[in-house]
Amino acid sequence: MKFFVDTAEISEIKELAASGLVDGVTTNPSLIAKSGRDFKKTIAEICEIVPGPVSAEVAATDTEGMLAEARELAKIAKNVTIKVPLTLDGLKACKALSSEGLMVNVTLCFNANQALLAAKAGATFVSPFIGRLDDIGEDGMLLIREIRQIYDNYQNLTTDILAASIRTVNHVREAALIGADVATVPPSILKALVKHPLTDKGLEAFMADWAKTGQKIV
Repeated sequence: MKFFVDTAEISEIKELAASGLVDGVTTNPSLIAKSGRDFKKTIAEICEIVPGPVSAEVAATDTEGMLAEARELAKIAKNVTIKVPLTLDGLKACKALSSEGLMVNVTLCFNANQALLAAKAGATFVSPFIGRLDDIGEDGMLLIREIRQIYDNYQNLTTDILAASIRTVNHVREAALIGADVATVPPSILKALVKHPLTDKGLEAFMADWAKTGQKIV
C-alpha cells in the first residue's frame, strides 16, 4: 500500500517526506484555505518536496471550466494530479484529461457505481470517503471492499483505490487488508501508525538494561 499525506502544510510534508514513508500528497480547497497560502505556489512547493503524485483540485464545476483550470495546474509540475469531483461534468473532464496523459484523481466517491464510472472515465485514482460514510451510519470499509471486487472483476480497469477521509489507524489497517492501493492520511494518523504501548515499554526495558552494562557503541 502507498501512503499519501493529506495536508497542505509545508513543514509537515517536509518532515514526513524525510522519513521515506510518503509516496504522494493530497490537497483540497479546505486544506489550502487552512494553510492561508497562495494555491499555485503551495502546490509548486509540495511538488518539489515530494516526487510522487500531488493532487491539486479544480474549483470550477462545469466541464470546460475544469479543463481550463486543470491545464493551468498541470503546468506547475509533472507530478501534479488533477483532482475533479465525481459528477457527470467531472467525469467528462476526467476522460479528456486522462486522454491527454494527465493523472486524474476523482474525489468525493460514496458508492461503488460512482467508482465504476470513474474507472471507465480513465481515472488514475478514485477517492472513496470512508470517514464521511461512517459519520452517517454507513460502513465506509464496505465501500472499499465493493470497489476492490468490481475492479478485480475487470482487468481493463486500472484505476487505483485511494482510501480517503481516514480518521483512525484502524481505517488504515482495514483498507490495507481489503486491498486499497493507496491510503491518504492526515499527518497525525501517519505518525500514529508506528505507535504501540508494548513497543515503548520494550524499548524502555532494553535501554535500562543497556545502561547497566556501562558500555557505549560509539
